[in-house]
Amino acid sequence: MTSTDFPTDRPIRIGTRSSPLALAQAYETRERLMEAHGLTEDRFAIVKRTSAGDRIQDQSLRDFGGKGLFTKEIEEALLDDEIDVAVHSMKDVATDLPPGLAIPCLLSRADVRDAFLSFKAKTIADLPHGAVVGTSSLRRQSQIRHIRPDLRVIEFRGNVQTRLHKLEEGVADATFLANAGLRRLGYEDKITSLVEIDEMLPAVSQGAIGLQIRKADTQMAALIAPLNHQKTFDCVQMERVFLGRLDGNCRTPIAGLAVIAGDDISFRGMILSPDGAEAHETTRLGPITDAEKLAIDAADELLDKVGADFLNTGS
Repeated sequence: MTSTDFPTDRPIRIGTRSSPLALAQAYETRERLMEAHGLTEDRFAIVKRTSAGDRIQDQSLRDFGGKGLFTKEIEEALLDDEIDVAVHSMKDVATDLPPGLAIPCLLSRADVRDAFLSFKAKTIADLPHGAVVGTSSLRRQSQIRHIRPDLRVIEFRGNVQTRLHKLEEGVADATFLANAGLRRLGYEDKITSLVEIDEMLPAVSQGAIGLQIRKADTQMAALIAPLNHQKTFDCVQMERVFLGRLDGNCRTPIAGLAVIAGDDISFRGMILSPDGAEAHETTRLGPITDAEKLAIDAADELLDKVGADFLNTGS
């Protein structure tokens, strides 16, 4: 497909949240599209939307529906033909997409690890007894409580800049953010240390950027196709199948990571109680072609182990 096949009477509209990190991801997408198709910057327009998740700053998102709060307005703009392609952090995307929409393209995944940030300790193990850790992620809250039940965990809302400012003000002694997001913003120097996945398993889809379009829009499907990174796509798909099978939501602490080596895919999944007292995990290894089956099997094993009521303990 050549650049002349794309709309010429108007810019190609890229939809995104208005947060600095979301904009950085949208700009990265634009740059990759320009390079892939030999297009100039004036062929694109960045269309910003403020999501419900961005507006709600003083309360836990779990009280308002969790996942989807960062994507709903952008998906509505896509369905209303106000934008042509939406750029999402995949860990914010609900496992069930709105009818008529698809995510056929994922950019090459960045580092999946969490980053530890603190002015008082080098690692989570170094934090003094009773130290305060701030995070808005229930997964991180639960894993921290499981690793260090002596720590006090508090809700820590806001974009990356807001949370860094809170840390500087001493609202908390430490916090955790996605390494991928910090690096996309050029904040590598803010990272105290990286948390290895053996210590803290990342969120499903962490580090992955997805491009969402209308299913019927063959023009946009062709536009974004060169940007798809198949290994990332296969891994994230497996993780999202696992999450969907568990009916994962923001009231359920779930972590999962798939990794490809040759023709095989390995997976590690975890489900925790919100208080961190219980943590159950499982692993799978098999051909990439069996990824969905393996993910379902892994989720079913955990469901059989903990029971359906376990998933509702955060309600």
